[in-house]
Amino acid sequence: MGHHCQQYGARPLTRRDLLVRCASGFGGVALAGLMADRSFGSLLAQDADGLADRLGPLAPRAGHHAPRAKSIIFLYMDGGPSQVDTFDYKPALEQHRGKSPREVIGALEPTQFDDIGTVMPSPWAFQQHGECGAWVSELFPHVAGVVDDLAFVKSMTSKFPEHTAANYFLHTGHGIQGRPSMGAWLGYGLGSESDSLPGFVVLNGGLIPPGGVDNFNSGFLPATYQGSVMSPGERPLANVEPREEAATQRGKLDLVRALDRAMVDAVGGDDALESAIGNYEIAYRMQRAVPELADLSGETEETKALYGIDHPNRPTAIFARECLLARRLVERGVRFIELTCPSTGNDRWDQHNDLKKGHEQNALAVDQPIAALIRDLKRTGLLDSTLVVWGGEFGRTPFAQGSNGRDHNPHGFTMWLAGGGVQGGVSIGATDEFGYRAIETPFEIHDLHATMLHLLGIDHERLTYRFSGRDIRLTDVRGRVMRGILR
Repeated sequence: MGHHCQQYGARPLTRRDLLVRCASGFGGVALAGLMADRSFGSLLAQDADGLADRLGPLAPRAGHHAPRAKSIIFLYMDGGPSQVDTFDYKPALEQHRGKSPREVIGALEPTQFDDIGTVMPSPWAFQQHGECGAWVSELFPHVAGVVDDLAFVKSMTSKFPEHTAANYFLHTGHGIQGRPSMGAWLGYGLGSESDSLPGFVVLNGGLIPPGGVDNFNSGFLPATYQGSVMSPGERPLANVEPREEAATQRGKLDLVRALDRAMVDAVGGDDALESAIGNYEIAYRMQRAVPELADLSGETEETKALYGIDHPNRPTAIFARECLLARRLVERGVRFIELTCPSTGNDRWDQHNDLKKGHEQNALAVDQPIAALIRDLKRTGLLDSTLVVWGGEFGRTPFAQGSNGRDHNPHGFTMWLAGGGVQGGVSIGATDEFGYRAIETPFEIHDLHATMLHLLGIDHERLTYRFSGRDIRLTDVRGRVMRGILR
């Protein structure tokens, strides 16, 4: 073996070399100490099965406290469903039907299109359901059957009245493009329990929200944590089937890995290279895992009928498959799953006109599958460890836009949560008698994020990433856990 100085003469001196060589290698010791800290993306800790070796930065990690849930399913209602037509019953709207909202409600905030009509009651009847007596409109007859498992938050607010900014805010905690999605933050904080699927999966029913795939991005976090968009069809990903023998493919992959690793060793840590290595490996394993995931032949006919897999309304059948795949992803250890809505021929839940037709068709698409998901998770024992979140980026006005639509309303709307650590059959917060403004315990999106992280064992104030000279977190400098819905 040559003199140790010779091994450094063949290539430029890297930062790692400098730390090892200077001051008797004390810098290398310091670097090892930093790498052992989870906030620096440690890959040094190994579990008994060597899972960290296979998953790299997606290796499962412990949170800050005991978790109540292991996974999240986010049922994203793109466009902003109307709270006063779904779960926030307001009989005062009928009492003041046709009146000027400025006269009965008072001062109004500017709306997206500023086409303010008269007070408009809900076209749908409301009834109380379950032992908790929750009010649900006839838009959701199936969800009405599981209300005792749901916790309603009726005083949600957003900072943004426009779709793109509100979507970024809902998904990333910031109203502009470029921040990591909540799914990416969870992967960064906790890793994944699946060794053959991404930690963050988006099941695209057909409608990518305004703002595009940046809603699912990893932002300044390593690219490993970004969302992987899959179709709910029989072939969720293009080209997922291998086109050559396994040994040949494995040999090519090993060669690419060795070349990339040599480059990493030469230039020091590099996110793009490290992520590429990890992505090649997980893509290799996904060739077997994804077709098996999408194969529903092992599901009982009872289960398929429960979700509505063969529903005559195609959007319902699409969302049914999304919900069933979400349960199967949870079973396989995926940390965060987001479901987007199928196209119903309307502009998402964004009914600026023809509210009745649009909301009825959108509700028909999601109602049965959502209720089935709750029931199925419960009967399989997964609901206790899976947090289900339902909602859109904002709500809608209790007065008409024009004559038969509703404009955007970020001042008070409804979301609900169920499962892991959430107390079913409760409701917290309230809007005014018209369903316009949150007046009792207003919550913001930062509070939702803080609660989601808390239930998965993370202190939202401690989950940070050093970027642009400061420690940044999903909840920015805000956020409080919504303890009124916790068990």
